[in-house]
Amino acid sequence: MAIRFEVRGEYIQLDQLLKAAGLVDSGGAAHAAVENGLVKVDGKPESRKRAKLRPGQRVSFAGEAVELVAEGAE
Repeated sequence: MAIRFEVRGEYIQLDQLLKAAGLVDSGGAAHAAVENGLVKVDGKPESRKRAKLRPGQRVSFAGEAVELVAEGAE
């Protein structure tokens, strides 16, 4: 089952999401994961650490999936 993460505002940056969702312990670890090609967005490897992610997108990392939803969505 995917982790549902509410996006406050228009978007969240990939590195911030990884940390906020508890998938990494630090921003440095988030950057390393992205640089090493370990993070996928909508099923495709993402190489931009600060990629802008919006509700409706899905991030996969370390066997976990995060589904982005708009703030207040059920």
